[in-house]
Amino acid sequence: MTLIDPAGRTIARSDRRAVVAPVVPASSALVPLGVGEVRLTGGFWAARQDVNAANTLPHIEHWLEREGWLANFDLAAAGTLPEGRRGREFSDSEVYKYLEALAWELGRRPDAALETRFRAVVDRIAAAQEADGYLNTRFGRPGQEPRWSQLEWGHELYCAGHLFQAAVARARTAPGADDGLLGIATRVADLVCDVFGEQGIRSVCGHAEVETALVELGRVTGEPRYTEQARLFVERRGHQVLKDIEYGRSYFQDDIPVREADVMRGHAVRANYLASGAADVASELGDDELQQALRRQWLNTIARRTYVTGGQGSHHQDEGFGEDFELPSDRAYSETCAGIASIQFSWRMLLAEPDPAYADLIERTLYNVLATSPSEDGRAFYYANTLQQRVPGAVADVEEASLRASASLRAPWFEVSCCPPNIARTLASLDSYVATRDAEGVQLHQYGPAVIRTRLEDGEDIALTVQTEYPADGRVTVRIDAEASRTWTLSLRVPAWAEGAVLSFEPADGTADREQRTVQPGTAEVSRAFRAGDTVTLELPMAPRFVHPDPRIDGVRGSIAVARGPEVLALESVDLPAGLDDVADVVLDPSIAPVERDGAVLVTLRPRRVPEAPFPYTPAPGAELGDPVSVRLVPYHDWAERGPSTMRIWLPTA
Repeated sequence: MTLIDPAGRTIARSDRRAVVAPVVPASSALVPLGVGEVRLTGGFWAARQDVNAANTLPHIEHWLEREGWLANFDLAAAGTLPEGRRGREFSDSEVYKYLEALAWELGRRPDAALETRFRAVVDRIAAAQEADGYLNTRFGRPGQEPRWSQLEWGHELYCAGHLFQAAVARARTAPGADDGLLGIATRVADLVCDVFGEQGIRSVCGHAEVETALVELGRVTGEPRYTEQARLFVERRGHQVLKDIEYGRSYFQDDIPVREADVMRGHAVRANYLASGAADVASELGDDELQQALRRQWLNTIARRTYVTGGQGSHHQDEGFGEDFELPSDRAYSETCAGIASIQFSWRMLLAEPDPAYADLIERTLYNVLATSPSEDGRAFYYANTLQQRVPGAVADVEEASLRASASLRAPWFEVSCCPPNIARTLASLDSYVATRDAEGVQLHQYGPAVIRTRLEDGEDIALTVQTEYPADGRVTVRIDAEASRTWTLSLRVPAWAEGAVLSFEPADGTADREQRTVQPGTAEVSRAFRAGDTVTLELPMAPRFVHPDPRIDGVRGSIAVARGPEVLALESVDLPAGLDDVADVVLDPSIAPVERDGAVLVTLRPRRVPEAPFPYTPAPGAELGDPVSVRLVPYHDWAERGPSTMRIWLPTA
């Protein structure tokens, strides 16, 4: 079998440097299978990738032009800044994330028109770069604040990090491209190393991000300086190198050294980006102590500071984690970018340590944060993802950028619009979060219709076709498409919620060598010298189920949520029977389990009438419950697609 990468080259996939993915560790327990090795061919995620390519990418470019964030580079090239500059101090980064999304999309499906758009943006960025490599439209020119003078809030290194990641995506999807982006990025990176090296400014960026980008740029270029600079940034963090602020130094994780922290804290996006960069440093340098510190933080954060959706961040004021079990539904911030950053951190941990719990959280966050933010048409977005909407939302003006991150309905753009391009780059590169390989075989972590072609370290060719309607259906069938010369292992993740899953093997020739067994949550494996036409099928139980909160979560005590497979479900007021207008007017009957009928999940609710009183506290409960009614729930990611409504995930039982 011949393996072909997106650029049309025949390659040996035992070489990690040939992997076309956002994260390619030089050494790790698992090797990601990238673009060209995995291709999603249909179903839930491929449909969203199509919308991303057709609608979201041009939508983002339109708004970058409309808001003047792209034009800032033209002003810089013309020498007219700061006059006319528009956008926040980090607006350059949105252009870079958009470029990264384009690079991954071109890697998936080369397109001449998209290539032209990509190069045009790179040319505008290149014209703005200064002679010594510095590149930022907000600082450093006459009339602007000096370079590196606002490390707490300036985002200069954060913007540089997103530039590096765009260059990495381009270098991997189009190696040898003559657009110049990699050269632009390395000149900035060289300057960063000169300015912030061991003998330079001994500080960090207030918004972590450059750390992981430097490591990946070092992996692409082979330049060890970049990894060393990332290490310096990680080790400096937590030693109070940034000025204190009203939220405290924990806001940018400068309160406790990374190695000493027990849980993630402060701004949720920054915390996850820092953890991702630290994981990259630990992997690159074989730092087991750092790796174990990150595992401890991941475990404690999932156990105490993560929503049922996988979302993170319960504070609006500082976009940050709350204290342990501080997870209010109606005040959930759960920023989309925090979910994406959490996926990045968990993926790096999974590559280092093959624990299916990391992939479980990725799945939960993909379906209930990433998939929730964009509208069905990919042209409007949630910045924050509340778990309860108390009043029907206000329809956003499609011609105006929203001033509020916590917009009550999806908005086309935001004054701070980090989320739309972050979604775009994640969807465009999503194929590379599906599967991995090691010396013994291939591991499937996320499920969707896909074609997989790879080669193991010893040259063994692996060819698989995944057939499934997941998450609509729990059957996942993997067909073997290549004859094996030796025994190898196919591993499939069994989600933590999938008690009673069944794994079966069916040989191509229909012999008696069949196998079927119940498998526990974790990892299910089949090892043999597979023949073309053999199939392995995993049956996951998809009956809707009640989910109970930890009793220490005060905000939802006495409530129950409903989930089906990886999807968390929500109650919307538009589904209530006549005479009921608000989800606050009903309670769940927990004695009757949820059922699925004609493709809809139904729960039994009872109308609740609470008499008006001059003071909302009484000696005894005063609610009156009506007769039971059966009401439909919807996947949380689909909420508000039918117009304004009230909504809640956690259903009270009294």
